[in-house]
Amino acid sequence: MCGRFALAVQPEDIEAEFSMIRIEWFPPRYNIAPTQPILIVRGERRPALVRWGLIPSWTKDLAALPLLFNARSETAAEKPAYRGAYRHRRCLIPATGFYEWQKGPNGKKQPYYLQPASGGIIAFAGLWDEWADDKGNIIDTATILTTAANRELAPIHERMPVIVRREQYDLWLGLDADRGAKAGQVLLPPPDGTFEAIPIGPAVNNFRNDDPSILARVAPMPEPEPLRPKKAEKPVDSSQLKLF
Repeated sequence: MCGRFALAVQPEDIEAEFSMIRIEWFPPRYNIAPTQPILIVRGERRPALVRWGLIPSWTKDLAALPLLFNARSETAAEKPAYRGAYRHRRCLIPATGFYEWQKGPNGKKQPYYLQPASGGIIAFAGLWDEWADDKGNIIDTATILTTAANRELAPIHERMPVIVRREQYDLWLGLDADRGAKAGQVLLPPPDGTFEAIPIGPAVNNFRNDDPSILARVAPMPEPEPLRPKKAEKPVDSSQLKLF
């Protein structure tokens, strides 16, 4: 899963990465959480700010809807909540890194910041949808697609976001010659070496902590000590037993 991520760049960096003319100013974010506004790139490389947590267009009872901030890429094309968006409303979600929590043997969790090993901006594969309430107010929302973690990240968490390579942007957005008919080719774990895993402190657990200090490297939790084998008991010499 991906429950927090960062986008700590300037608008001109986004413009250059996604070949867009101009986007509105937005501040660097270091601890983006579900239900908050996120930047997406959709359609003809158009930017938009949407709510993180997909609301399918057909939703009637918002209170009964779970918070759909992640969707499994393996089943998104068939699941009712996602299949319409998968066919017609795919998007890119710019990021400079994301967070995962590794569960230790004592039940405590060690947060990690996963940043691109080569630096710069990455793009998550996303889906967006448009929902209107009973008063006609329209809300655009989005979710991040996830896949199985690659070999390097699997010890931290079994899932990770789908990463869209730069040469795949048009394919995922449906701007290629095949209009995205082969978009499923994007839904694979990235190769090992794509990310650097940095152990960080627990400040990231609170979404109100949204500044560069939460990225400070800390010592990871120590590995548990192996259990010591029990000392073998001395066998009993039956000849010394007293019979009563």
